[in-house]
Amino acid sequence: MENITKEATEKGYVETLFHRRRYIPELKSNNYMVRQFGSRAAMNTPIQGTAADIMKIAMIKVYKEIQKRGLQSKIVLQVHDEMMLEVPENEKEEIKQIMKQCMETATNLSVPLIADISEAQNWYDCK
Repeated sequence: MENITKEATEKGYVETLFHRRRYIPELKSNNYMVRQFGSRAAMNTPIQGTAADIMKIAMIKVYKEIQKRGLQSKIVLQVHDEMMLEVPENEKEEIKQIMKQCMETATNLSVPLIADISEAQNWYDCK
């Protein structure tokens, strides 16, 4: 973590695994509290930013597969590591397979990506 902050101070930015940059000018601030914020941002961005990148890749894969198959299902919401779709009853099982496959193969990491799929009639009940 110290190396990340040091490198970010030198470069002025940190990167996700997909090379998306987040510039962190706060690391050069004269204000201690602002520098501390910059340090936390530098440490969190590679992990949280990479997770966001992976989720975006998965969403694109799901969307393209839905379009390719001519399905009526729609992605309606994404929050952190969750994706919510509105799915006609007759597409339910096919969409579950699409989502699991697309989310688990969004990228190749040294650890497996595991997607849990759940269903409900509304967002509140979906766990």
